Amino acid sequence: MNKTEPKWVSGSTPGADDPASLSASAPGADITEERPVVVLGGGPAGLTAGYLLAKRGKPVIVLESTGQVGGIARTEVRDGYRFDLGGHRFFTKAKEVDDLWHEIMQEEFLRRPRQSRIYWNDKFLEYPLQGMDVIRKLGPVELTRCGFSYLWAAVKPKRREDTFEEWVSNRFGKRLYQHFFKTYTEKLWGVPTDEIRAEWAAQRIKGLSFFAAAKAAFFGNKGNKIKSLISEFNYPRYGPGQMWEQMTSDIRSLGGEVRLNAPVTRIRLDPGAGRVVELVAGGETLTPSHVISSLPLRTTVGIAEPEAPGEVRDAARGLRYREFLTVLLVIEGQDLFPDNWIYIHQPGVRVLRIQNFKSWSPWMVPNDRDASIGMEYFCFEGDELWNMADEDLVAMAGHEIEQLHLARADNVKFGFVARVHKAYPIYDVEYAERVVTIRGWLEGIANLQQVGRNGLHRYNNSDHSMLTAMRAVDNILLGTHHDIWAVNAESVYHEEDVEDEQPYVDAPETPGMEQPLASER
Repeated sequence: MNKTEPKWVSGSTPGADDPASLSASAPGADITEERPVVVLGGGPAGLTAGYLLAKRGKPVIVLESTGQVGGIARTEVRDGYRFDLGGHRFFTKAKEVDDLWHEIMQEEFLRRPRQSRIYWNDKFLEYPLQGMDVIRKLGPVELTRCGFSYLWAAVKPKRREDTFEEWVSNRFGKRLYQHFFKTYTEKLWGVPTDEIRAEWAAQRIKGLSFFAAAKAAFFGNKGNKIKSLISEFNYPRYGPGQMWEQMTSDIRSLGGEVRLNAPVTRIRLDPGAGRVVELVAGGETLTPSHVISSLPLRTTVGIAEPEAPGEVRDAARGLRYREFLTVLLVIEGQDLFPDNWIYIHQPGVRVLRIQNFKSWSPWMVPNDRDASIGMEYFCFEGDELWNMADEDLVAMAGHEIEQLHLARADNVKFGFVARVHKAYPIYDVEYAERVVTIRGWLEGIANLQQVGRNGLHRYNNSDHSMLTAMRAVDNILLGTHHDIWAVNAESVYHEEDVEDEQPYVDAPETPGMEQPLASER
């Protein structure tokens, strides 16, 4: 064994001691330097698990496949400019998550005002809606048209509500639907709104109607009852990446290890014992006591050895994801707008949302002369947009920012592209059944727990991902039996804890689904 190599790197025989007998004793007694806890993935969930284990003095290795921690919540850095992929507000009602955020960031955690507006017809509309602003921006003629459109829908609603278009039009009128729902939703999901289910609209726009919107517009959102309308949030001074970088540093200072550029290529199982006995990552073999994985379910199934049963592999192949890419631009001149981000409801452009990083934190931009923005495009891995050359994407973004009359294309100093794989797990009509099949197989592996967004194939925020990791660590160290799949930070925000509705009438066959599982390549 190399002298600089941790003692728990492979070289020992998996069966040298009996892990089953060790795990039957006090919780965590089977964690040794020879058999550390191995965490797969260096995003918010994986780093949370690694930090909490290292803080308790437990040997732990966090494996990150890329050269940067943070996953889809990472911060890209170019020439002193910092770019947040997706825009990440740090707001939660899960106190233990909030406490951990402050423990890590301390005085580097800023309190920031939330401002985001809708950009429509070359106008900014305040969001949350403000009554006089809506009246002024729509103008009396268009406002009258929208009012009559709503009244017509109220008097003669469509009897069937099978699609998003029908559901929204019945509650807001056709004209408001076309202005503020149609374009944005189609860009988000990649299909026409008559191919999106009414049930999804009912869940996502729950409790909101023409009158509810008008009430919020004129009387405000008292008590922050609607999560998406909070007025303030916390934010690391130098972007979300600062939190994950600090957490990585803390793990290392506490005796743990975080390895970059260490993709996991094999999860070796002992089918008789129902345990992970070895992991292969970055060309090395590790012998774990426990495994906490935030790998996508598709990947976990694909790299298992021996292979998962056929029905499990079929289920993994059927999981769908929606990707997005961000074209990150530095533009000479003053800020384009004061908002953290704006929602682009204007037809004729492909951009969905535009981030203004200086408004997230002034420290994201190294000078007062430039603006830095992120233009977000949603797509499927392998489609025309995803495969477009970076220079073409930068040129398209420059053209669109000028088309929107927000900046001149020739003022773009430089730009680059960041692609986010598997950003949004898709809830199609069969996803729940597929996940149940995979979960049934996973439950036969005693020392493996899946956590995080892609680890559970659930669209959630960073606070939920971190909470799943906290519960997984509790299961290992305290002997609790938390059902990680039932952990849901969102239930704090809503009165009812219900299953997420899938959006598609008929889910699209994505190019990514045609790719083989990892073990088939």
